[in-house]
Amino acid sequence: MTMLKVDQLHVYYGDSHVIRGVSLELGENETVAIMGRNGMGKTTLLKALMGLLPVRQGTLRVQEQVLTNSESYQRVAAGMGFIPQGRMIFPYLTVEENLLAGMETLKDRQIPQFVYDVFPVLQEMRNRKGGNLSGGQQQQLAVARALVSKPTVLLLDEPTEGIQPSIIKDIAAALNQLKADLGFSLLLTEQALSFAMEVADRFLIMERGEFVHEESRADVDESKIRSYLTI
Repeated sequence: MTMLKVDQLHVYYGDSHVIRGVSLELGENETVAIMGRNGMGKTTLLKALMGLLPVRQGTLRVQEQVLTNSESYQRVAAGMGFIPQGRMIFPYLTVEENLLAGMETLKDRQIPQFVYDVFPVLQEMRNRKGGNLSGGQQQQLAVARALVSKPTVLLLDEPTEGIQPSIIKDIAAALNQLKADLGFSLLLTEQALSFAMEVADRFLIMERGEFVHEESRADVDESKIRSYLTI
């Protein structure tokens, strides 16, 4: 089943044509990594998919529901979740309050046990302010906050940015476990190939707002991907 389908998407910043006719499909329980150097349009694409930037042309479907012109909250209601670059947790709220903020639209506002099973540090620090967590702990909180609403499609922007290498492996393992347990599909942007190799089924390379290369995990050519990531 196709969980997310993007067809010929065009996005502009003013007169600048930033996303140029991008198309992609994300299958059920699949992880796709969009890779490329800084400034190639990866973050812009995710923001447009989440309704944070207007789309000039093209279509977006989530499980056959057309969401191209929908507001962000309507996309969330349709099953989309988003973890932005920089994590964007609430620094003056506690860990527990941050998690509850991700459950505003739910009737049952009890934090699911899977959050603390996968991220035990969040249970230990549930009364600590978000701004007092390390970068890795904040990323775990951001992932958990996005997943408490149990999205079917999760967008994750540059998850390893500013995080210690020892924590990166933990986050990769947690994402794989959560995806297996909860059954969501994952579309992420990333520059670190080592992390992408841990989680992704397919790799799409973006240059200047277009996909220029694709690899599958089964026969991935790491040197080819790296050639697109270096200046």
